[in-house]
Amino acid sequence: MADGFLMEVCVDSVESAVNAERGGAGRIELCAGLIEGGTTPSVGLLQVVKQCVRVPVFVMIRPRGGDFLYSDREVDVMKADARLAKLHGADGLVFGALTEDGRIDTELCMALLAVCRPLPVTFHRAFDMVHDPMVALETLISLGFERVLTSGCDSSALEGLPLIKRLAEQVSTPHIHPLVCCSPRAEMLPTAQSSQPMSEET
Repeated sequence: MADGFLMEVCVDSVESAVNAERGGAGRIELCAGLIEGGTTPSVGLLQVVKQCVRVPVFVMIRPRGGDFLYSDREVDVMKADARLAKLHGADGLVFGALTEDGRIDTELCMALLAVCRPLPVTFHRAFDMVHDPMVALETLISLGFERVLTSGCDSSALEGLPLIKRLAEQVSTPHIHPLVCCSPRAEMLPTAQSSQPMSEET
């Protein structure tokens, strides 16, 4: 943690997780398939990462790359993966699901949240594909997500800072924390931190 900000780092290997912790990460988001935006990691990877780092490890639950519309069978896979991640030491879980018209899939999210609890849950960058981010944020708050990952519905957090600031201002309760998706380039962090009042970034 630096200057009051908790830094979460997305990794896809044991070595990357160890290096992230050494570099100051306060939390790990563990994925596979980063080139696809992150998919569910193996149980073996989770087990070894948990043995090697002390910071919390949040596990991505995403059965494939591509869009965030899931079939019933894919939902079954996501539920099974969430149960396995909990069983093998995940400190939190990360997922997201949308409807065809770009809204939060509340029915699917409620079903997955029931499986994920009592662990904290982050809604991932599917948020950046929603039709109306302000409405979507209220939906996530009502569903009980603890965090939402976003770059302000833009190509980078710096480009999306105006929306990120609006989202942060809309959060009038401590029930959800927007996580700002930032470039790993250190020189970009002061701008992101000074431009919005959030306490976490990834």
